[in-house]
Amino acid sequence: MPGSHLLPAWFSKSIVDDRTTMLTEPFVHGYVRANIWHLAGRDADLLVDTGMGICPLAPEIETPRGKPLLVVATHIHLDHVGSLHEFAWRAGPRMSAAQFESMDEAATYAYMFHDLEGAVSKLPAPGWKSAEYKIPPAPLTRTLDEGDVVDLGDRQFHVLHLPGHSPDSIALFDEADGLFFSGDAIYDDKLIDSLPDSDRAAYVSTMRRLLDLPIRIGHGGHGPSFDGKRMREIATAYIRQAGDS
Repeated sequence: MPGSHLLPAWFSKSIVDDRTTMLTEPFVHGYVRANIWHLAGRDADLLVDTGMGICPLAPEIETPRGKPLLVVATHIHLDHVGSLHEFAWRAGPRMSAAQFESMDEAATYAYMFHDLEGAVSKLPAPGWKSAEYKIPPAPLTRTLDEGDVVDLGDRQFHVLHLPGHSPDSIALFDEADGLFFSGDAIYDDKLIDSLPDSDRAAYVSTMRRLLDLPIRIGHGGHGPSFDGKRMREIATAYIRQAGDS
C-alpha cells in the first residue's frame, strides 16, 4: 500500500521483567487506552486483556512454537476485548459469557467510541473512521468465576470476582508469589465508577476486600503498576470518597 510505511506502529511494548511484557495503544484516547499483559509460564503463556482491536494484536504476541496461549478478558468493556476473537483459547467472566457471543454494544460500550472526540491521535490505516468501529464476536472457550484457577504449570492464578467498575469484573491472583492482574477492579489512575453498569456500593465492598489482599505487585488495566502499599492507599481513598459522597 503506497505510503503505508508512514503509518505508525500501533502498539508500544514495555519489558517489565524477564517473563512479563506490557503492551498498550499509545494513539488511542486515554479514556480507552488499556494495558495488555503478556506473562510467560512454563507450560502455557498468559495474556490478560486484548485492547481495542483496532489493529491486529496476535502478531505482536511472541510465544514459542506449539506453546499454548491462554487469553483472559477481565471484563467485557471495549478496551479489554477488542482483539479477543484473534485467539483460540478465550476465557472470561462467567457472568457475562453470553454477551461475548455477540459483543453487543450495550455490553461493550463500543458505541461510546464512535463519537469520542480525538478517538485516535493518528490513523491506524488510511480512511479509518471511529464511527465504523466494531468488535467481532468472541465466544468464550472457558468461563471463569470466583475460586477458579488458571494454571500455567509453574504458577497458578486464582480468579477473584471483584465487581464495581462493572458487574463482571474479575482479577487473577498468584497466592504463592503475590502477583496480581487486577483488570479494572483497581488500578493506579482515576477509577471509573459512573458507567451504566457500575455499582459504587459493590466497588466499596471490592475495595474493602482488597485491603487485606497480600499482593507483591499489581498490574492493572490502566495506569502504572503498584505495590501492596499503593493498592491500599487507592482502596482507602475510594472508600473514604464514597463515604463523603
